[in-house]
Amino acid sequence: MKAVRATALYAFLTAGAVIMVVPFYWMLVTSVREPSAAFSTASINWWPSEFHWDNYAEAIRRMAADGMSFWRLYGNSLFVAAVGTFGQVLTSSMAAYAFARLNFPGREKLFFGYLATMMIPGSVTLVPVFAIVRALGWVNTYYALIVPGIFSPWGTFMLRQFFMSLPRELEESARIDGAGLTQIYLRVTLPLSKTALATLATFTFMGFWGSFMWPLIVTVTPELRTLPIGLTVFTQRYSTDYSLLMAASVMATVPVILVFLFNQRYFIESIKLQGIKG
Repeated sequence: MKAVRATALYAFLTAGAVIMVVPFYWMLVTSVREPSAAFSTASINWWPSEFHWDNYAEAIRRMAADGMSFWRLYGNSLFVAAVGTFGQVLTSSMAAYAFARLNFPGREKLFFGYLATMMIPGSVTLVPVFAIVRALGWVNTYYALIVPGIFSPWGTFMLRQFFMSLPRELEESARIDGAGLTQIYLRVTLPLSKTALATLATFTFMGFWGSFMWPLIVTVTPELRTLPIGLTVFTQRYSTDYSLLMAASVMATVPVILVFLFNQRYFIESIKLQGIKG
């Protein structure tokens, strides 16, 4: 009976994996098809008869012709996502360490008040945050694209829960050796929290990389635009050239896939640790 259940579970997971992979496979295959055959209704071809690798170069050329440098948009997105991810992981880990390990008056009330901000929709705070950014003179700058997103109640909560699971004996041993709070944070807590930090970094990078509304609001010139804005403009102007759209989408998806593949081992390690604790 156990073998039957295991087989059924594996079959279900395999079917789910196939369903998740098929759209990505179709995007990749469509990106190298001839534009006229991208969505042919005559028959469904899962493998192109001829590979048109020049679709990638053509997509970049057309974006440049519209006054949008693809590589400039790509570089902006990479810079904003990388710096924003580093900033959010840093601020979240520092706040989580304070809430999890330091004893100060009103700690629990302050923490729950901080978590309460998660119940406020982002659309409600959009106008006030923009007003603050404009008052600081950050409109159409990298500061506006990065700074408002580096503070995360969700990231702080997740890391706090993980920090609380770490044995306090390690900190006590570090204090006996003469380590201060900063040294314990840098040399004990962070090295033991790679799985949680990698998880937060992955989701944060995806959030910054795919952000559309906020960059659209705070940027004016094409030099500060990010890739999601460029792809949206490209879609509006070349909505019938599906091969070029898929080529641009494939190039835009590569960094997210690389980040996930790099951090995948930490996800697996986290699952193993949770299994051992259970």
